[in-house]
Parts: sequence; C-alpha cells; structure tokens
Amino acid sequence: MARILVVDDEIGIRELLSEILYDEGYTVEKAENAAQAREIRSRFRPNLVLLDIWMPDTDGVSLLKEWKSQGLLDMPVIMMSGHATIDTAVEATRIGAVDFLEKPITLQKLLSTVSNCLKKLPIMRSGSNILRSMNNNNSTINDKELNNIQSELKITMNGSIGSISLEQPLREARDAFERIYFEYHLLRDKNSMTKVSERTGLERTHLYRKLKQLGIESSRKRGS
Repeated sequence: MARILVVDDEIGIRELLSEILYDEGYTVEKAENAAQAREIRSRFRPNLVLLDIWMPDTDGVSLLKEWKSQGLLDMPVIMMSGHATIDTAVEATRIGAVDFLEKPITLQKLLSTVSNCLKKLPIMRSGSNILRSMNNNNSTINDKELNNIQSELKITMNGSIGSISLEQPLREARDAFERIYFEYHLLRDKNSMTKVSERTGLERTHLYRKLKQLGIESSRKRGS
C-alpha cells in the first residue's frame, strides 16, 4: 500500500487524517512542521504528501517551492487549508501541487482525492528521474533514452501527447490538458456538475471556479 506523509501543525487534524488513512491500509507518517517534513520525506520516501499551507516555521507553499527547486517533487502533493484564497491555491498548483483540499475535509473527499492523486505517481516519478539524471550528469539525452522516454510517457515524435504540444510553456500545457480532462467528464456525465464533482474529486464551488478559469461553460450555461 502507498506511503503517505501528513504535514499539519494542528495535532487534531494531523491525527484525524492519519487515522483515516491508516484504517484504509496506507502507511502513514506525520510531521508538524517543515523541518520534520524535510527529514521524513528524505527517510520515508512518501508516495504522496498532504501539506498544510499555513505553518509556523515555513509555510507549505514555500516548502513546495523548495522541493521543486531541488528536484524532490517526485510525488503528488495535495495542499490543505481552511482559509487560503483561490490565488494561493492556483499558485500552489502552478508550482506543482496536484490538488487542493479545503478544511474541514470530509472522509469521502479525502479518500477520493488521495486515490486519484496516487494514480499520477508513475508519470511524476518517471519525469523527475529523467530530469535528475540529466542534472547529475550535466548531459543531454541520447536517442535511445529519448525513445524510451517517449514510449513510457506516450510522447509522439513531434513533441506532443495527444493534441497537447510539449513545446509550449508549462502553464499553457497544463491548461490544455485540464480543458480536455474536464470536457471529457462533462460530456461523459451529460453536464451533471454533481457527477463531475464526484469523479474529479473537486468540490462544486472549486469545480465552477476551475471551469471558469479554463473558459469552459458550466452546465448552467450549456443548458440555457
């Protein structure tokens, strides 16, 4: 079962989330601040991290930036907060967080989000290992390595995954993927925001904001 690191300075939340995940069969470690999170991440090698944004020593977004800059963001990170703004959530996503949970966190929301994010682990690990190898060797990838990478990540020879060009900036590539992702689920569930919310693991309010951000019409507009 997957290894999960829970980072939160509030002991009640830290213990509750850990107990829920433990009961589901996950191996769980807990950290109350960024210093502990750094040490446990190095030793424990988590498959996923639940990271609180507001902490006393180093906030979660700063820790996320640190891991990103050091090439250590090879696992999905889910940010958590009870009073973060939408701008903070977007910034965390831009840096590399794969999802955002608003406190109080329901049992169903926690488990569905964790399950969905763990599915992204193989691609994240693969990409991180490739970049780390290039940085350590200060070299380029040879043709054989490039072919292996393209095969593993389903990258075409013109530098794209499906209709998404990998030559564009990260922000645009991510937005392109998210548009396809949400359009797929809206079509699949016949524009039912309730079903799309459940499938994607996003609260309805967050889902509406995401669709608006991506320029996708919600079911209310589609039906008008």
